[in-house]
Amino acid sequence: MNMKKQIGKNGVPFLSFPALDEMDWIVNGFSTREGGVSTGMFATMNLTFSRGDEEAAVRENFRRIAAAIGFDENRMVMGRLEHTTNVRVATEEDAGKGYGKEPDYAGIDGLITNVPNLPLMTTYADCVPLYFADPVHRAIGLSHSGWRGTVNRMGKATLDAMKEAYGTRAEDVTACIGPSICKDCYEVGADVAEEFARNFTEESLERILVRKENGKYQLDLWAANQVILTEAGVPAEQIVTAGLCTCCNSDWLFSHRATHGKRGVMAAFLMIR
Repeated sequence: MNMKKQIGKNGVPFLSFPALDEMDWIVNGFSTREGGVSTGMFATMNLTFSRGDEEAAVRENFRRIAAAIGFDENRMVMGRLEHTTNVRVATEEDAGKGYGKEPDYAGIDGLITNVPNLPLMTTYADCVPLYFADPVHRAIGLSHSGWRGTVNRMGKATLDAMKEAYGTRAEDVTACIGPSICKDCYEVGADVAEEFARNFTEESLERILVRKENGKYQLDLWAANQVILTEAGVPAEQIVTAGLCTCCNSDWLFSHRATHGKRGVMAAFLMIR
């Protein structure tokens, strides 16, 4: 596993990438199921208001995870995830949108910024979190990439948005692929497999898809995102894959597939100090 489990000053656990921890200008984290106050299927660190959990519990969870990782939850900019490849440039005016303020945007699966003290946040329960750090231009990106985002190259879309906004060059970027469902746990139908077959080379597909005797496929979203990031120009040695499966570890990570949808969500966080 290329992530480190840390315990915040308040005793709340979270995960972080050592490759990003080494960058003293960045704060990064990923929540687990542990350390919150939610109950039932949301136990305990649920970080969404949209699945029926008590609002007071979710707000306490956010207070706890923010204190653990080290940011102000009232300044978070939240994505509005709809499995798109839309990327929003987050500015000071966006501080608090999705948490304290109603967002004036929808269908935003990627966020980028060069503004310090502006925590970016996206939510997960099997889909792939993508973290981007450009140390040359001091810019960051955080994107949500499920199978739809992946087949449509969300990683490249984020890099393109960072280039347009900040002059980011892919060769300078460290990109991290966060905790998400692994190939062994992720069976998909022919319809999804065909989407990937249309959008990736035969050579890449050998890494991404394995056909099974039942006519279904095992889909490797980690490999697919590695291909996308490499093709977009990020050097292979600057791509870090967590190697942590949400479904295999559903006792301490939320997994939609493992729980048949009865679950809360985790969140990825990225901020410039």
